[in-house]
Formats: sequence, structure tokens, C-alpha cells
Amino acid sequence: MPETIEIQLKKGALTLCVLALLNRRDSYAYEIASTLSDAIDMGEGTIYPLMRRMQSDGQVETYLVESSAGPSRKYYRLTDAGRAALETQTAEWRAFVTAVEGVMNADADPALPAAAKPAERGAEQ
Repeated sequence: MPETIEIQLKKGALTLCVLALLNRRDSYAYEIASTLSDAIDMGEGTIYPLMRRMQSDGQVETYLVESSAGPSRKYYRLTDAGRAALETQTAEWRAFVTAVEGVMNADADPALPAAAKPAERGAEQ
């Protein structure tokens, strides 16, 4: 069964969402996963491989914070490359959303030849 558009959209926007969260403040993977689970219903298991990839791509770096309630937590913070990626992806996302909204809200496509317009095809038959 093909994946729904919702699943594809979530996958496509996941990195952007993580970058946006980390731009607000440093965070640890479980906290990021919980936030995204609540906001866009993303599973926790999707975040950990993404965080490793973002780290190997140089978009985030990590540091440990001691915890009195258990083991140290690995926090993630954006690097300069991560901030640049956020800026680029935000611009791309906004352009994409604008383009999709334009298509969805268009009354008619003036680029279609007159013969291809549905109302006129019926009159020709």
C-alpha cells in the first residue's frame, strides 16, 4: 500500500522541524522526539537516526550535561552549518507551500490551451 501524503510530508519536513527546535534552544533527542510526537505525530525511533546523520553532516554538535536523576544527557546544538541549513530549508519550505497553495487556490490555469480546458472540450464533441 502506498504511503499517504501525510507520511511523506512529515518525512520531508522532519529535518526542518528539528533544525527549528534547536534554533530556539539546545535539546536532547528524547525531548525533541517528544515535542515532534506531540506536534506532528512523529515516532521516537525516527529521531535518533536523523540526529546521528545531522551530526555527521556537521549541522549539530553534542555535549553532555550531568543529571542528578540519572545518567548524563547528550544535548544537541546547531552549528553554523546547521543555522545555514535552517535558513535554506526554511526558504525552500515557504516557496513550496506558496507554490502548492497557488495551485490549490487557482481558479483556472491560463497556460492551458483553449482546446484542453474541460468546459470547452464538451462543447466540441
